[in-house]
Amino acid sequence: MSVATNEPRESCCSKLKLFLVALSFVYFAKAFQGSYMKSSVTQIERRFDIPSTFIGVIDGSFEIGNLLVIAFVSYFGAKLHRPRLIGAGCLIMAVGSFCTALPHFFQGPYKYETTITQSSEKNLTHTMLPCQKSAEESADGLPSADSLEECEKAAGSSLWAYVFLGNMLRGIGETPVMPLGLSYLDDFSQEENTALYLACIQTVGIIGPMFGFLLGSFCARLYVDIGAVDLDVIAINHKDSRWVGAWWLGFLVTGAVMLLAGIPFWFLPKSLPKQESKNSKKAVNGTQGEQGPFLPQEGKSEPSSCEKQQPVTMASLAKDFLPSLKRLFSDSVYILIICTSLVAVSGFIGMITFKPKFMEQTYGQSSSKAIFMIGIMNLPAVALGIITGGFVMKRFKLSILGAARVSVTTSLVSFCLLLTQYFLQCRNAQVAGLTVSYEGLPEVSYEPETLLAQCNTECSCSLKHWDPVCASNGITYANPCLAGCQTATGFGKDMVFHNCTCIGEVPILPTNMSATLGQCSRSEDCDKMFKFYMAISVLGAFVSACGATPGYIVLLRSISSDLKSLALGMQTLIVRTLGGIPPPIYFGALIDQACLKWGTKRCGGRGACRLYDTDAFR
Repeated sequence: MSVATNEPRESCCSKLKLFLVALSFVYFAKAFQGSYMKSSVTQIERRFDIPSTFIGVIDGSFEIGNLLVIAFVSYFGAKLHRPRLIGAGCLIMAVGSFCTALPHFFQGPYKYETTITQSSEKNLTHTMLPCQKSAEESADGLPSADSLEECEKAAGSSLWAYVFLGNMLRGIGETPVMPLGLSYLDDFSQEENTALYLACIQTVGIIGPMFGFLLGSFCARLYVDIGAVDLDVIAINHKDSRWVGAWWLGFLVTGAVMLLAGIPFWFLPKSLPKQESKNSKKAVNGTQGEQGPFLPQEGKSEPSSCEKQQPVTMASLAKDFLPSLKRLFSDSVYILIICTSLVAVSGFIGMITFKPKFMEQTYGQSSSKAIFMIGIMNLPAVALGIITGGFVMKRFKLSILGAARVSVTTSLVSFCLLLTQYFLQCRNAQVAGLTVSYEGLPEVSYEPETLLAQCNTECSCSLKHWDPVCASNGITYANPCLAGCQTATGFGKDMVFHNCTCIGEVPILPTNMSATLGQCSRSEDCDKMFKFYMAISVLGAFVSACGATPGYIVLLRSISSDLKSLALGMQTLIVRTLGGIPPPIYFGALIDQACLKWGTKRCGGRGACRLYDTDAFR
């Protein structure tokens, strides 16, 4: 009889583990989405020809979406059906991801800036003057005024608004996941299991960024218009700063995954019974066995936690909102947690948003390789760090004070490791007229006139276009015309420029006077420095992640149980508002100041940056 009595209890309580699995998958899916967005920032910046400052605004739209609804969802959501609110959020996030990919289907084909006119016959070895302009261009190498309006319409550069809107929808949809999910789990699980459950969720969640960055790396190697253009005609590769990968493809994949992740939450109950120890379960089961599984328990006065609760009116919830908010912000520990989280998140958001670009510009890595290295090395270290932090909490049964000590210690050590990365420098790429003179002497300039020299004055070269060629002397020139090249042979990526007069300006005797498409590779010393940078970066990521779970425990254990959802929600609101929205913007503005060569938009005007002063960037 007692065995039959246990079935409803076990079935009801097993839903907590179902919720744990579902929430873990949602953490994976939202991290998958978010990390893919971070990995695609450079591709989006180049596709719409916008500066880093502006891409920071688009990236911050996610936090703006959170800001709009987080306070209401955190407070009112705690009294409503939390699993279904999470399911609705997943649906909104999926829609946002699909919306972000829409511009690709409305825009025309991507046309990168170039001064080179390709022959229509692939197998033809032809001779041309690199400085010769197309008849459709004006003297500065830009479209004429008559075709400007048609050009802007075809370029569709204003379609970035879909990316902004889609990212904002993702922020709105993500709002209920963390505060409602963690509070739901903490309310119905054993106190000693909460740390382990949080560690499991965060560990599964950190796998999402791994897949997100790997997907980003894969899509970055695919040309943006793959399947719609002849790739043999494309004269750039994935290492070129003008290359745009298939950024839109990943958003379709992440949207589908998020749509799938939200399904289980529509079938979970509003509340669950509190997990009990084995001894208490046996005592309860024994009492139920004496009464029989089909007999009513008349002596029981309190309703079961699995029974349906009385509905709560919105008016009563709103009346208690301000007093609850006052109680919350009267807690000094909570205020300290908010301040420290704000400082940490500000630095992290600014760094991770532009880290692939930093690795690309400072160490000469391709965009796809930089994204791949983050996904395959940094993120597994973070996952291992989160597991380690949860294990330490459970193994040593640390109190709130012990958890705070672990969190502070890991923060200090990770900061020291981050600071050492500043000294792992790599010298600027050698570009004539920008980082070195035409004679090969060190020079850093923001003035376009320095691109001119006696060796290229005979040809009226465009100073605005970025079409780099690598000479046999190891120096990169902004375009074949500025290198003084007289003729060119080959087709597409295999073009070779000959009789380049500026190559002879360098005192070192060149092997020949020819140049090939693309920037010159960095030195071996730079590759070695990149390995040191990655090693320190991985170690710092591991140490920092070790303090994640203890930090959550300090927050959850220092707040009253009825304020947990509100506390988590307000923390998310403040940290994401002040630590999520401004950093990409002011980091981007500072990075823009380090630009040495701006690209030119298809219809004129300043586009995305092509080359940075790596010392200033660092």
